[in-house]
Amino acid sequence: MPRTPEAQAFFYAVYAAVQEIPEGKVTTYGHIAKLIGTPQRPRQVGTALKHLPADTSLRYHHDNVPWQRVINGKGIISPRSQPDGARNQAASLQAEGVVVATGALGELMVDFAEYGWFPRLLPSDEAAGVVPEDSDGDGESSEE
Repeated sequence: MPRTPEAQAFFYAVYAAVQEIPEGKVTTYGHIAKLIGTPQRPRQVGTALKHLPADTSLRYHHDNVPWQRVINGKGIISPRSQPDGARNQAASLQAEGVVVATGALGELMVDFAEYGWFPRLLPSDEAAGVVPEDSDGDGESSEE
């Protein structure tokens, strides 16, 4: 299904941001949404990752966007429509050295204290000299 230019730009922003998550680290749908300037759209981040193309001839695809590094805000790998989806994501993370625990209800969990990645800015934005919106440029938060 064709996407509007706005939706395509959003998907590309999600994919580019996810490419910056270091191997062996995880972050949340909400944090990716915040990093790309749309903090109110964490579910759409999940939608973008769900529709990540498999076609490796495209700019962004399943093999060059580490989708497995994005989990929910509780540190749980979100269930998928296909039964093996969460297990496949856990296996991909484990291959990167991330410990994935199984909770009492069978949920697959990652410890944010050890594996979380939550920068204020994307590394590419920081390198470009972007100043966070909540900062006045002196390194201090303007919310006091």
